[in-house]
Amino acid sequence: MALDLGAADSAAASPATASAPTVKPASWLTLSSQAVKPADRILFTERLALMLETGVPLHGALRSLHEQSANPRMKAIVGALADDIIGGMPFSHALARHPELFPSTYINLVGASEGGGFLPQVLEQLVVMDEKQEKLRATIGSALTYPVFLIAFSIAVVIFILMFVFPKFAVMFTSIYTDLPLTTKVLIAVSALLTGHTVAVFGTIGALLAALLMVLRRPATQASLDRMKLRVPLVRDIFIKIYLTRLMRVMGISLERGVTVLATLAACREVVPNLEFQQFIARLEVDVTEGKGIAAGFTNSAFIPVSVQRMISTGEETGSLGRVMGRIADFYDRELTKQLTQLSKLAEPVMLLIMGVMVGTIVSSLILPIFKLSRAVH
Repeated sequence: MALDLGAADSAAASPATASAPTVKPASWLTLSSQAVKPADRILFTERLALMLETGVPLHGALRSLHEQSANPRMKAIVGALADDIIGGMPFSHALARHPELFPSTYINLVGASEGGGFLPQVLEQLVVMDEKQEKLRATIGSALTYPVFLIAFSIAVVIFILMFVFPKFAVMFTSIYTDLPLTTKVLIAVSALLTGHTVAVFGTIGALLAALLMVLRRPATQASLDRMKLRVPLVRDIFIKIYLTRLMRVMGISLERGVTVLATLAACREVVPNLEFQQFIARLEVDVTEGKGIAAGFTNSAFIPVSVQRMISTGEETGSLGRVMGRIADFYDRELTKQLTQLSKLAEPVMLLIMGVMVGTIVSSLILPIFKLSRAVH
C-alpha cells in the first residue's frame, strides 16, 4: 500500500511567532545532511530538552550536542544551529534553514514556545509525537513485511523450479505430450521460454516494471490513486485512520501549545501525503479565514467519520479543540494498530494457501505425467 507516511518531513517552515525565514541552507550543508532520518531528530530533541531542563543555555546545549554527535550530517546541522543562535537568530528561524530534518510543525511549535518560555516542555512533546509517528510507521511496515516476503519467496521458488527442475522432466514427457494435462503443457511452455530466452524475458519484465513506475509517478496517476485510497472499501478505512491519526496528532499538540489555527493548518498541508486530503485541509483554511470555524469543514467532508465530526464540533464549542484532537489521534492510533495486526494475521493463512495452490499445481503437473509413463512402461 503506497503507504508513504514520511512525506511530511519535507514541508516548508513558518514559525508561529515570527515571519517565515527566507534564508536557504548552504549548499554544502544540504548535500551533507540530505539523508538524515527522523530517529536522528528524536535523539537530538530528547537530548536538547534534557540539557535545557537542567539550566544549560541554548547555545551551550547546541555546542555540547555538536561535540557529542557521531553522525557527520547531524554534526554539521547542529553546528550550524549553534552558529546561528550565537549570531542572534531565533531558534525557530535557525531550524527553518534545515527543512530536510525539521518539518514545519516542529518549527511552528518551537516558534510558539520562544515567546512563552516553555521550550523544554515543547521539545518533550515533540519527542513523544515523533516516537508515536515512528511507531505507526513500524506497525505498518511489520504488517506488510511477512506477506511481501511470502510473495517474493513464492515467485523465486516457482522460477527456480521452472528453470532448473522442469526442463529435466520435459524431455521425459515428449513421448506422451498429447496426453499431458493442460497445466503440464503450460508449464513446459513457460519453462522453455524462461530457459531459452532468459535475458529477453527478464529484460521485458524489467522494462515493464520501469514503465509502471513511470506511470505511477505521473501527477494524474497519483491523483487517481489518492482518490482510490479514500473510496475503496477496507483500503479506505485504513488510510483514513492513518491520515486522521497523523493530522490530529500534529494539530492537537500545536493548538495546545498556542499555535493559531491558521498557522497549524498551514503547517499540516504536507503532513498527509494525499492530494485529496490536502485539498480538504485547504478548504479548512478557507473556512477558518471566512470565520466559519474549523468544525464546519469537518462536518462537510464526506470521508471524515461522523464521530470525529461531532467531537471536533464539541471541542470547538468548549474551547478544548487541541485536547480533543489529541484524544482522537490516540484512539485511531490504537484502532489502526489493532486492524493492521488482524489483517497481518489474516494474510498469513491466505498467503500460505496461495503458496500451497502454486506448489500443488506444479507438483501435480510433474507427478501425473510420471504415473502415465510408468503405466505405459508396464
